[in-house]
Amino acid sequence: MKKTVTSRYDVAEHLRTPEEMAAYLEACLEEAQGDATFIAKALGDIARARGMSQVARDAGVSRESLYKALSGERTPGFDTILKVIGALGLKLHAEAVKMPNHIQQATATDALPHTVER
Repeated sequence: MKKTVTSRYDVAEHLRTPEEMAAYLEACLEEAQGDATFIAKALGDIARARGMSQVARDAGVSRESLYKALSGERTPGFDTILKVIGALGLKLHAEAVKMPNHIQQATATDALPHTVER
């Protein structure tokens, strides 16, 4: 019987277009559940697909620093994340999400101006 030969899957080999890279990052943002290192790793995958040296130059950081920041073993600073996203030709966007009523009411109440009687 023949042995099955397997190879390690590398998502970076399958991220060929900016649209695929954006879709991958969007999916990772949804799956991350607040895990910043997961997002950093996803950005590292996209940076490797684009070319780590070029991304480092465009982001204004050293290649070594970029590898470390996007390894998934540490949480890079938000400034680094923004530089990398810009260097990758991507952008972040915010979207309102439906929240349970009790959270919406608390948030709305917190946003109201408070008056102080003198």
